[in-house]
Amino acid sequence: MEERRLGPVVGLGTWRTFDRDVTLARDVVDAALDAGIRVIDSSPMYGGAESSLASAFAGRRKRAVVATKIWAGTVAEGREQFRRQLDWFGRVEIEQIHNLESWQDQVAWLERERADGRVDRLGVTHYAPSAFGELARALRTGRFDTVQLPLNPRERDCERELLPLASELGVAVIVMRPLGVGSLLRDSPSAPVLAELGVQTWAEALLKWALSDARVDVVIPATRRPEHARENAAAGSPPWFDDERRRAVERFAA
Repeated sequence: MEERRLGPVVGLGTWRTFDRDVTLARDVVDAALDAGIRVIDSSPMYGGAESSLASAFAGRRKRAVVATKIWAGTVAEGREQFRRQLDWFGRVEIEQIHNLESWQDQVAWLERERADGRVDRLGVTHYAPSAFGELARALRTGRFDTVQLPLNPRERDCERELLPLASELGVAVIVMRPLGVGSLLRDSPSAPVLAELGVQTWAEALLKWALSDARVDVVIPATRRPEHARENAAAGSPPWFDDERRRAVERFAA
């Protein structure tokens, strides 16, 4: 699998996946790690996903890049979330402020955690185009190393300002919802069309579509199924789509 600034280009999301089901978490994480996936994204918002993820590592923690989040309205709550994360993971490779929640208050103490080595990179996230102006303002402070945003053939608002800005600032890009929270998978092109694109599955085509933008560092499709984690990992190797193939994917996804 190709690697960019954050590691292998296909990661794993945990939104609406295994929650507190440790057995399911272990099955999915085992499949992902064995397939070469390293970046695994979570959040306190996702129920018991963080604690299940920690249990699922079972001696394999060093193989993973944990990208989790602070989702808190106060600094005290944010610090408590971070304390639990250190208990679970030892350290956090990518700590993100979820949905810009109290980001100006949270980033000050998180910068100190980064300086002290308990965090490698600081990031900020949002899913809604209505918040992209504020997301851009946060990035322009120069205090963030990563940004997480939605990108797929039906959600392209980030292409107008955020992707060019991230490129200008040297901020690594994590793509959420590369499969449209599953909505893009309801209809798949025929086997001959997939063959013409050079992929085995429609999910692979959609992930390659996002990764063919060189400004994207990693996509984090979420799944509850180990076989899907393995299939998604196949999208992480070149060749990437040229403009013609990207337009073909966009037509089928419309």
